[in-house]
Amino acid sequence: MSEPPKAGRLISVDWGERRIGIALSDEHQILASPHTTLTRRRGKRFPLQTLLTLIHEHHAVGVVLGLPLESDGSEGNAAREVRLLGNQITSRSGVFVDFQDERFTTARVLRSVREMGETTRDRKHDVDAMAAALVLQQYMDARR
Repeated sequence: MSEPPKAGRLISVDWGERRIGIALSDEHQILASPHTTLTRRRGKRFPLQTLLTLIHEHHAVGVVLGLPLESDGSEGNAAREVRLLGNQITSRSGVFVDFQDERFTTARVLRSVREMGETTRDRKHDVDAMAAALVLQQYMDARR
């Protein structure tokens, strides 16, 4: 499948070593919303089973993985890990998986939070889910 169905929820993942932001689209794939943040200890595996459960619970038709490219646009170790994760998701769930450049999304979210007059210190978990929503929104907007 070259692109996800035009209807049904998409799930987005903002990859991180310690926190993984998760966002969901609406059924019509118009609006992305932060959903949750998964936490993992440094060096531990990605919580794939938790993501597969979310895919099932929300009847997701596809997953958009934030691709952590280097600042020059090349793919480093983190991007290769995300691509491997995409293969695992596809083989275990059967849903469509695609990738979206996630460079600078967390920085943009942090700036937006500060511009709203809020502090980012106590919002680390929110920021990761908000970054996942930004990745998903950019993906959906580019498809229109």
